[in-house]
Amino acid sequence: MTRHTASSRRATFGLLLPAALLAGCVNLAPQYTQPAAPVPAAWTSAAGADTAAPAARDIGWRDFFVDARLRGVVELALANNRDARVAALNIDRALAQYGISRAAAFPALGLGAGGNRTRTPGGVSASGVSRTATQYNVSLGLTAYELDLFGRVRNLNEAALESYFGTEDARRGTQISLVAEVATAWLVLATDQQRLQLARDTLASRQKSYDLIKRSYELGAQSGLALAQAQTTVDTARADAAAFDSQVEQSRNALTLLVGTAVPPALLPPPITEIAQAPAAQLLPPPAELPSSVLQQRPDVLAAEHALRASNANIGAARAAFYPRITLTGSAGTASSSLSGLFKDGSAAWSFAPSINLPIFDAGLNRANLGVAQAQQQIQLASYEKTLQVAFREVADALAARRTLGERLAAQQSLVAATTRAFELSDALFKSGGAAYLDVLDAQRSLYTVQQSLISLQLIEQANRLTLYKVLGGGWRETTEQAAGNAAPVSTGG
Repeated sequence: MTRHTASSRRATFGLLLPAALLAGCVNLAPQYTQPAAPVPAAWTSAAGADTAAPAARDIGWRDFFVDARLRGVVELALANNRDARVAALNIDRALAQYGISRAAAFPALGLGAGGNRTRTPGGVSASGVSRTATQYNVSLGLTAYELDLFGRVRNLNEAALESYFGTEDARRGTQISLVAEVATAWLVLATDQQRLQLARDTLASRQKSYDLIKRSYELGAQSGLALAQAQTTVDTARADAAAFDSQVEQSRNALTLLVGTAVPPALLPPPITEIAQAPAAQLLPPPAELPSSVLQQRPDVLAAEHALRASNANIGAARAAFYPRITLTGSAGTASSSLSGLFKDGSAAWSFAPSINLPIFDAGLNRANLGVAQAQQQIQLASYEKTLQVAFREVADALAARRTLGERLAAQQSLVAATTRAFELSDALFKSGGAAYLDVLDAQRSLYTVQQSLISLQLIEQANRLTLYKVLGGGWRETTEQAAGNAAPVSTGG
């Protein structure tokens, strides 16, 4: 080893040693403690439910959805939906921003080489003789590396890391919402198809009745009033069929937008009889005395907590601005007046220029920045608590609706059966001459209304299954096995 190489390494070591010894001595950020949840400890609507029911967040969407067509549509949406794509790209951006912040915690070394040749005319030279000077240098330099004595850089890095974690949880939340929205749009399309089919069947039935009454009217057996009343039922059914036909097309367009590409016909809702007999999603009863602590694993709650942690770290960075900032600048290398002597003994050159900046007067700038950071921390705290409260209400509403849906469905099905019987009896009495056509018309309208209501209630019941699955944090894992093999995301301490 030459004397030059040894001296260069000693100089480089001398530049890095202060950073290794002094960096990161104090952290001025407040000690983070998870805030108490401003919600009750459990949902009373869950009492009496299945004690062995699995947690919704642990059930993959492939296992939750029963219908293979619906599973295919969800898979297609996750691959093509633009919101999901933006959420994934936001993670890449947050990771890159964290990399930028993290790089500030390490010294940046650069290798530079340069040459300089100057001529000084005799008229301005001290000796009165013109002179030409040449200099070459090669150096390893350290530029303005901050010794993080008070944790400013470390807290900024922590804030960027929490922002990255929050973005990742936001992507999970986007996926949960997308899965639920796609499934709901698919069920709405299926429901609109049912309504359209009912309207068409009703139109066909009323058209037959109108044709019979018209023939009877032509034979003098029916009045013009009965004929006009029959005509109104036909026109009403025709208008409903046209309206539902348009609604089916709009629902198909909404599903296509959510999926992000054209949905193959094989993945569209099945025929009416199939979807009425087999629900598209499982019914997942929540455990008895469901604790509200399950909300802590919802992606939107986790993202809100990461934002709170980031604001906590920003307070530390703002506090550090009141203290001195020490930066190091230096270089070590060789210098010579000729290229041939650049690496010879005696050509070693180095420089070391530490600096310290102590704020004395800044017109309140640092204090204002600290005030901003503290206010932002309180804003994030309120946002976190509001996110928990909204999540609690969403679950409570879904549980409250679920509690009476079975009874409502049974009552509506019984009402349809009774109204069907009333229509059949009134129609039979009319044909035998024992009742006016107005009685048939009223019964027919009532039957159509309760049938439409039953279809709507069946959609509400299916949508409630999706809502309960979503608000309890389910939908961001693909399979249940994947959930068992991966622990739920947790917040990192700061």
